Amino acid sequence: MHIITVKEVEYIAIRLAQEMLEFNEPIPDFSTRFPNILESCLATPFQSFSKKSLYPGLISKASALFYLMIKNHPFQNGNKRIAMTTLFVFLYKNRKWVNVDTQELYNFTVWVAQSPPQFKEETLKAIEKFLKTHVVNLT
Repeated sequence: MHIITVKEVEYIAIRLAQEMLEFNEPIPDFSTRFPNILESCLATPFQSFSKKSLYPGLISKASALFYLMIKNHPFQNGNKRIAMTTLFVFLYKNRKWVNVDTQELYNFTVWVAQSPPQFKEETLKAIEKFLKTHVVNLT
């Protein structure tokens, strides 16, 4: 399984988010990110305890990545857009894609952002269900 790195977020996800998902508010320069939060968002889905993955499988890892990129706010602005783009890049690197209507993905992303932190596990399960429904293999 291919991971996504800080450099990829910097060079791919930020650039794509700026070009493809630009709204009225610009995405700030990568150098303005909050220290170590992005690194934590990217590392957490790949953590293990007693040789067992905390997030087993691609969909579970993608769900955790998406959730953390939205909820932990590694950037001053554009966290939802960057989270979507980071998810796209992670899935693409693993020969997958999200086949979903743009508005539906936007609405789901906003719902995740508005979810109460005390319902993290429930929200992660909802993200997994969403991705299992919409992720397809790349040919």
